[in-house]
Amino acid sequence: QVQLVESGGGSVQAGGSLKLSCAASGYIRNLCGMGWYLQAPGEERQLVSRISATGTTTYRDSVKGRFTISRDKNTLYLQMNSLKIEDTGVYVCEACKNYWGQGTQVTVSS
Repeated sequence: QVQLVESGGGSVQAGGSLKLSCAASGYIRNLCGMGWYLQAPGEERQLVSRISATGTTTYRDSVKGRFTISRDKNTLYLQMNSLKIEDTGVYVCEACKNYWGQGTQVTVSS
């Protein structure tokens, strides 16, 4: 059974930075990609960024140039710079499009 545990969320002012981590326990197939999703208040969960098993990265348009996804074995990271108020929400880690974490709250204020 795979478990994903996110950390690194918090409250920052606009323009600040945070680095999220997602530690995966259990066996994740080498062919699995991993990703970060944003659950914003009152909105559906949306993909923020994803990294494939081969290292190919994708980003939603609104975070391109500001966020960087990376992966070290079974730990997924999201470096978030130049944060905006609209980046506020719960960031949820995903693996293999089958496993989900509980999420970590990010709050960006003016």
